Amino acid sequence: MNVRKIIVPVAVFILVVSVGVPARWRQLDDGLEFGRFHSPHYSRADSGVVNVLRVDPKRYELRLLNASHPARGEPLTAREWGRRERMTAVINAAMYQTDYLTSVSHMRMSEHVNNPRLSRDKAVLVFEPLRKDIPPVRIVDLECDDFNTVKNLYGSAVQSIRMISCTGRNVWQENHRRWSIAAVAVDSAGRFLLIQCTAPHSVHEFINVLRGLSLSIDRAMYMEGGSPSQLYIVAPNDTLEFIGEFSSGGRSLSAPAVPNVIGVRRIVP
Repeated sequence: MNVRKIIVPVAVFILVVSVGVPARWRQLDDGLEFGRFHSPHYSRADSGVVNVLRVDPKRYELRLLNASHPARGEPLTAREWGRRERMTAVINAAMYQTDYLTSVSHMRMSEHVNNPRLSRDKAVLVFEPLRKDIPPVRIVDLECDDFNTVKNLYGSAVQSIRMISCTGRNVWQENHRRWSIAAVAVDSAGRFLLIQCTAPHSVHEFINVLRGLSLSIDRAMYMEGGSPSQLYIVAPNDTLEFIGEFSSGGRSLSAPAVPNVIGVRRIVP
């Protein structure tokens, strides 16, 4: 059954370790920068925070992690995925079906296919390049790019909903429903951005927030919303975890387990 999972947020929880709201990017390690930006939809600077991890793909690579993979076997929180797989950072890898294993849209890696079906969603994140002369990470816009050509150049692909088109347009209609959001993007320099905001926004207004920040976003795509939306980061002097709102109310120190995530790890020469 191909069903999108929609979660209506109720409460907010953010766990942050040794992080303020900086006026500029803060370097966590070589090729790894972290920034926190204020959303204009919130009056207090500490209540509407957009968390962004900026990754240099020349120093770090992306890995798709699936609970459906025979070697892995079960959904985990972003923190658990990161610790078990020794990742520097982890974020959701798109929405999933009611079996809690299969992605709503196309998802594959070189050694495992989670969902072979290409859906109507307009964005596909591709990584694990099979040649050295191509960008290590791309967001393919199915209205502007020939995915049939690109797909054979990369070992991994994650399809989800487009947020910012190849022409820089906000492609989501306004909606009164608001929730926490996890997203990924590629900037004009080819760097990969992991983005999470616990404060509720409609996706349309959140896209406008992103376009108004100094992020130089080229393309962006939606990964998850509500309580499953997570971002986990481990750096030499920081451990950061951000999780979304809860659909059932209350607060917890535990994030929900999710079946599919994108991990970031340092490239070993």
